[in-house]
Amino acid sequence: MANLRQLKKAIDSEIYGVISDCFAWNELHSDGKSDDVAEIISDAVDLRNDLISRVNHPGSSAVPKDIRAHYQLIGKDLDSGVDALFERLSSASKKKKK
Repeated sequence: MANLRQLKKAIDSEIYGVISDCFAWNELHSDGKSDDVAEIISDAVDLRNDLISRVNHPGSSAVPKDIRAHYQLIGKDLDSGVDALFERLSSASKKKKK
């Protein structure tokens, strides 16, 4: 990421994409079995809040290499977290079909 503002925008964009897909799934499958999807939305919001908090508080290290590694880890955590959330939504969709 080039700067913190772009990192925060990437976090918001990815998480809102997950939430948007969850709402779309709920609209298409409105049979009352949306507990799994509501939990996914809650976990997405928790992930977003955690990542934004980590961006805002990088730690007290004065070494630029450590700070850069901290932000790279946040980017990796964002990617893996969003992938996990989409996997959960996909498995909820598969459960629905059975």
